[in-house]
Amino acid sequence: MSINKYFDIDINTKEMISVVGGGGKTTTIFKLASELKLLNKRVLITTTTAIYNPKTYLYDKLVVLDNKQSIEANWENGTIIVLGKCISAENKILGVDKNLLNLIFRNDFFDFILVEADGSKKKPIKAPASHEPVIPRLTSKIIGIVGIDSLGKNIDETSVHRPEIFSRITKSKIGDAITEEIVFRLVTSKDGLFKGSPEDSKKYLLLNKADQQEELEKARLIGDMIRNDDFMINGILAGSMASKRIVNV
Repeated sequence: MSINKYFDIDINTKEMISVVGGGGKTTTIFKLASELKLLNKRVLITTTTAIYNPKTYLYDKLVVLDNKQSIEANWENGTIIVLGKCISAENKILGVDKNLLNLIFRNDFFDFILVEADGSKKKPIKAPASHEPVIPRLTSKIIGIVGIDSLGKNIDETSVHRPEIFSRITKSKIGDAITEEIVFRLVTSKDGLFKGSPEDSKKYLLLNKADQQEELEKARLIGDMIRNDDFMINGILAGSMASKRIVNV
């Protein structure tokens, strides 16, 4: 099954989807975009924070606003456009204002807008700072990602982005090993993975990098904890987004 089906994407209805967390945001966005392109959709990939400048074969055109380029165009069907404010000295695409994305969405320049809405410095798990995530109001779906490979690792700068905030949110301590219970707390906390989601948006948890049966069992345990809680979530998925092997858990 196409991975877009796991996120209940209706290819006949335009959507803005924001992706948050750590452990595969950019991979997930480009995998979704490639499927939507094959379905003849106009796809915009962008960020409200920053992303590493992607390989050119992954998209059709890069639009940089500070270079006086315009996003307002009659884009062809089956096209992936990447949008940023500027390119930093570290070769990162710096984000655009979330209100601009709401305007672009209303003007029907694209069928789908995919937004990387926070940063994780390539760590498999993270906690949002006070200014994160930066989610446009017209986002209809939030995909929250946790790298299942974070389980068993210690809460420190090596494995966790913002470990001090992470430990506070998950009621743990710096140096503790990350458990399924700690991931559950991160997902369900009001200050955790889905912080700042629009009230009417749907939420999907992706437990990424679950390549082996043992990892899938751990993901199922986390899924059971969430379903036994009062936390509202529309889908819990596990697997490898890199290889496009995903299952419901």
